[in-house]
Amino acid sequence: MQDFVLIAGAGLLGGAMNAIAGGGSFVTLPALVAAGVPSLSANATSTVALVPSALATAFAYRKDFQNFEGVKFSTMAVVSVVGGILGALLLISTPQRVFDHIFPFLLLFGVAVFALGRKLGDYLRARINVHPAALPVAQFALGIYGGYFGGAVGVMMLATWSVLTHASINMMQASRHLLNAAMNTTASLFFIFGGLIHWKQMGVLLVAAAIGGYVTGHYGRRLDPAKARVIITVLNSVIVALVFWRQYG
Repeated sequence: MQDFVLIAGAGLLGGAMNAIAGGGSFVTLPALVAAGVPSLSANATSTVALVPSALATAFAYRKDFQNFEGVKFSTMAVVSVVGGILGALLLISTPQRVFDHIFPFLLLFGVAVFALGRKLGDYLRARINVHPAALPVAQFALGIYGGYFGGAVGVMMLATWSVLTHASINMMQASRHLLNAAMNTTASLFFIFGGLIHWKQMGVLLVAAAIGGYVTGHYGRRLDPAKARVIITVLNSVIVALVFWRQYG
């Protein structure tokens, strides 16, 4: 019962974080591991549980979808889905003991991207000129990462697009949610048929994350996303430190 309470609390917090600024998987994934779910299955279970909230958010942004400069949105969706499939297959083929060792470092990488992604995007944009053809190639790589792990992939998309395009933030936010939902939904099908899902834990996490996301999205619109990102970054950093301590301490 304590494990399910822990998972439910993580789901509420993770859903709220995703509704404000992202990074919810950094709470839900370690919580599943702390509740006794193997890290590889926890990664897959967290991905499946967060799909409904991702789809709901994407639907809310449906009026803001546009094509990227020189690249159709359908092309971006296809490369995201194909990349998500490859990432999911790569995760399924990863031995549990190997994932146990790389799991903390994936979390650390994701937290760093979450904290620095936008500033890095602005820095590179001022110094690099790229061809539009680079956009679907970069998105394909992001799809693989999203299907395999997915932590901070939304922030990585925003940072990448800010370098490679002149798209507005509203347009990028809309595209981020839909493409993230596309790659995660595709990956989830492979995780389900691959037998990686812990269903009871996934059910608790799914319901809690949906409630947390809805309530925060409904009542938390006045929150400053920039300040929220600082708080979330600090919280995620503490969680990752605890994961390293548990793994190697």
